Parts: sequence; structure tokens; C-alpha cells
Amino acid sequence: MNSRTGKQVAKLVSGGLLGVLAAAPAYAQLTNAQGLIANPFVFSAGAFIVSNDVKANLNGSSTTNPDIDFNDTFGTGSNATRFRLEGLWRITPRHHIRAMYFENSVTRTRTLDRDVMWDDITYNLGASVEARTKVSVYELAYEYAFVHEPTWELAGSLGVHYTDMSLRLSGVGSVNGVAGSGVQTKESNLPVPLPVIGFRAGYAFAPDWYLDGLIQAFKIKVGDYDGRWVDGRVGVTWMFTRNFGVGLAYNRFTTKVDVEKTNFNGNLRFGYSGLLLSLTGTF
Repeated sequence: MNSRTGKQVAKLVSGGLLGVLAAAPAYAQLTNAQGLIANPFVFSAGAFIVSNDVKANLNGSSTTNPDIDFNDTFGTGSNATRFRLEGLWRITPRHHIRAMYFENSVTRTRTLDRDVMWDDITYNLGASVEARTKVSVYELAYEYAFVHEPTWELAGSLGVHYTDMSLRLSGVGSVNGVAGSGVQTKESNLPVPLPVIGFRAGYAFAPDWYLDGLIQAFKIKVGDYDGRWVDGRVGVTWMFTRNFGVGLAYNRFTTKVDVEKTNFNGNLRFGYSGLLLSLTGTF
């Protein structure tokens, strides 16, 4: 290696070391909460303390059935599973991919104090009927950060929201008015794919504390679907280390869909609201 080449290598090495040293103080000054704005990956997993609101009707072959208020008719249910998972990937400070999964499954059994009509089945007063509702919500969205500062961020999103809902009733009932039909079980699945638009904001208001909010809404009528939905969440996270924190949020989700399909001919109004306790990680 000649002296000229050696000098060039020395300059490159010294330049690299200076770059690392220059970047190190900036990283060291990044607070735990600011990591939720600056880091490429943010994940959270939480469990709900939540209340449900489910109203639906399923029309039979020749009838228009009244709505069933599942909470009023069958109770709120103690056998429930509710959780929400979210992930954010900052490809660049401005361009993000966000994903979410939510599941809410509730089973309840009650002796009816009125007749209940579901499809072509009538569950009569005095019958013991089991009702199960299961909702799975998937979302994948692209985000663009209009504002991306060390302590706060504002982003808009566009993506796809897919809700898969299953409603199941089981008990002694009559079919098309024929008494003595025995135990009748009817399960109806309703997949609802909808576009998603929304806004998300985050603010690191203290070294270890982060406040964030999300609002999404859409209304569409296409083919066999006529639906609208709103999803809103606001919460605070305490980052007890640089990479991990715990959060508490309030989440409210509502959707209303009218459907004319062979597997589900009727309408559905579903909502949930409550507190979400979550564990957050960022890297």
C-alpha cells in the first residue's frame, strides 16, 4: 500500500468514526417516549375491559324478522375473549405500514322471556338458548406522516379493513312454524371488507410518557353491502425502559351493515367500547 492510498484509507476511517461519534449524542438524547416516534418498529398487545352492543336480524325465506338485541335478550356474557394486537413499521420517517388485529368472542345462555326469530327458526318463550358472537377484525394500512418531529407526529392512513363476524343461536325451536322440530342450531357468517381512511397522532409530552390518538371512519355502498363504521382510540403509554412500556387506552368501535346475500340476508349493528391495557415494545 503506497502512502497516498494509506492516507485515503485513514481519511475514510476517521470520517466514519466522526460520523458515529456525532450520531451517538443524538441517540443518547432520545428519551424513552420519543423512541415511539423515532424507532422503525412499534408493537403493542393488549386485553380489553370492554362492553358490547350487538343488534342484528337474519331474515328467513319469506319474512322480515325484527332486530334482536343480543345484550338485552341473552345478557352480556361472562365467557368472553377480547384482545387487540397492533404493529407499526416506519419504512422511512414519513412512510409507514400499520397492521391491526382484534378479536371479540362472547358466549351466553339464557331462558327466553320472549319469542326470538332468527332466519326461519323461532325460539319460543321459555326455551333455553345459547348465543355466541365472534368478531375478528383485520386491518392493513399505509400511513404518511405529514408531521414528524422529535416529540410529535401526525399521520394520515389509507388501507383495507376486514371484519369477519359469526352469529350462532342454538336451542329448542320451531322451523317455519312447525312445532316439535327439536334442537335447532343456526350459525351465520358475515365477512365485511371495507376501505379504511384515518388519522393518527402521537405526542411525547414527558421523557417517559406518550399520548396518542387514532380516528378512522368510512361509509360505502357496493354490491350486496351497505355499511359504515367508526373506530376511535385515545391512550397514554408509560415507557419504563427504552424498549418497553405499558399503556392504558379507551377504544370505541361501531359498525352498521345491511347485507343481501344467501348466507346472511339482514342487517347488523355491532359495537364495543372499553379500556385497553397493553404492553408496548419498540426497536
